[in-house]
Amino acid sequence: MSETLESLLREIGACRICLDHPTRPLPHEPRPVLVASDTAKILIAGQAPGTRVHASGVPFDDRSGDRLREWLGMTKEAFYDPARLAIVPMGFCFPGLDAHGGDRPPRSECAPAWQSRLLALMPQVELVLVIGLYAQAWHLGAARGPSVDATVRDWKRIFERPGLPKYLPLPHPSWRNTAWLKRNPWFESEVLPVLRAEVARLAN
Repeated sequence: MSETLESLLREIGACRICLDHPTRPLPHEPRPVLVASDTAKILIAGQAPGTRVHASGVPFDDRSGDRLREWLGMTKEAFYDPARLAIVPMGFCFPGLDAHGGDRPPRSECAPAWQSRLLALMPQVELVLVIGLYAQAWHLGAARGPSVDATVRDWKRIFERPGLPKYLPLPHPSWRNTAWLKRNPWFESEVLPVLRAEVARLAN
């Protein structure tokens, strides 16, 4: 029997690989957070849920989400409509905190287990918004730069590559990146108009 998106999401919902076969056990029960869709033409490829998202089960349910929705020019209602937008981070569960109180990187077990299977069931996606280091490494491969900064600066070349889906690298919308955004006003003047035009074209 062919795999369906519904059956795959049930399997993901029951995933325990970070507990049952870990290199470093997840410090809490798994709670996968993602929005998969067989109709949405835009895919947000992010990092992993944070503490607030782990508690709510709603992706980008935090200040980062507020900034991201501003970048996209989308209301909350539109943002959380799976007919318009899919949200598939590199790690589906909150990875825990490091010694300094920051979020750990996405779990290394997650993407190899699920990403290719999910993307194969979403062939309608025309635009992937690639947020942060780990998502850019997975989705862009050799096309990415040596850092998130370098990759985002090279956005036009990456976005204009032939074929579908198109990829648009973005910095993380975390408020920790406010200083970067102030130092790089070209992001707002050059990238955001293209981003919002694509969202208006594909998500209406």
